[in-house]
Amino acid sequence: MFFLKHKKLILAFLTFLFLKNGLTEKDIPIGHLVDFTGATSSVGKPFGEGVADAIKWINKNGGIEGKMIRSDIVDYSYKAPRAVATYKRWKSRLKIIAVQGWGTADTEALMETIARDKIPFFSGSYAGQLTDPTGEAPNSFKAAPYNFFYGPSYSDSCRGLVAWALKDWKKKGNNTKPKFVHMGDNHPYPNSPKKACQEYAEEIGFEVMAVINYTLAPGDFTAQCLTLKQIEANYAYLANSSGSTISLLKACDTVEVNAQFMTNVWGIDAPVIKATGMPSNGTVFAVRTGAVWGEKAEGMKLVKEISSISNEKKSYRTVHYISGICSAFYMKEAMDLAMKSGNFSGEAIRDAMYVKENWVPKGLEGICLPSSWKEDDHRGLMEIPIYRVKVNGSTEKKKVDELMKKGVIELIKEDQIKLPRRPEWRGY
Repeated sequence: MFFLKHKKLILAFLTFLFLKNGLTEKDIPIGHLVDFTGATSSVGKPFGEGVADAIKWINKNGGIEGKMIRSDIVDYSYKAPRAVATYKRWKSRLKIIAVQGWGTADTEALMETIARDKIPFFSGSYAGQLTDPTGEAPNSFKAAPYNFFYGPSYSDSCRGLVAWALKDWKKKGNNTKPKFVHMGDNHPYPNSPKKACQEYAEEIGFEVMAVINYTLAPGDFTAQCLTLKQIEANYAYLANSSGSTISLLKACDTVEVNAQFMTNVWGIDAPVIKATGMPSNGTVFAVRTGAVWGEKAEGMKLVKEISSISNEKKSYRTVHYISGICSAFYMKEAMDLAMKSGNFSGEAIRDAMYVKENWVPKGLEGICLPSSWKEDDHRGLMEIPIYRVKVNGSTEKKKVDELMKKGVIELIKEDQIKLPRRPEWRGY
């Protein structure tokens, strides 16, 4: 009788409890920032598609304890002010409980806001500045308690490449001091690892040359290549994304630069190799997955199943797409744990990120490398798989799928560098 008499009041109170904990009765709202049309769209699009397809697959297979993830996808064209404005709308109107983000400038701009709002933010930015949840490390940018990403930081990827470069230099029988140069746009993303990596290169025995700047947008980089040739750098780290890599490698090939090019995780992929052709041959690059498309790995079966959601032809997917899947699945499993705790909230999702050691999402074994996040250290992964590009003929008239299948383009695993978890590298 009491329930019937006060039914409306009781239901209203229960609804309040749901909303208080970030829940609605039907779904789980999240924000999803993508760059499909901006300066980093060549890599932003496959990564964003990987996240989106993974969420569709998760919902198709039961969601989070029966609740569907409702993702609001916004193409912010790599413009940080738009990302910030979008987040404010999400928070006030959609009551989001998490974000799948993208770029460095916008992710860093939102660090303090999401910490205050207690909204876990899983980014496509791997800036070292995002890895210190305490803000207390010696070179820390600021506290980032709600920032997460899957993969090594840009700084650690660069350190891994530099460590590989020293091995390569010695392997070739050299006993002189190798020359290292950082190349990239004067922008938060390519600048993120610059100082940290230069310091490490100098520490292990490199001569560090002055930075050579080139834009994120494709252009004529002949002048930069002539500078690179003049300084006789042995190893050049390309900190931009793949869009400008094509222009740079072609220009440097034309003026006969002899440096070993190394790129960050966004620097090169199969479509870039096709567009660049022979000038991309020999380029070494960092990867953040255990396998690339087509390689044998237990989890590749699930990756291809997810891919078929938007790709019925089952054509080639870059490692960026696969990394997007990993990002979504770490969020998914943290949500599962938070839901089971009985207190589903942004804070509970964050805390769930600390529960598992050497964590690989179910079904993605061999794809997402074992990762561990801690309350005082958000460096999930300290291993850097390193691949080399091999081009065995013309790439002009065939599609990427055909080029990969026929072995005209090969991605060859060169090494896997395991870095020490040095405390002074946290947040840097």
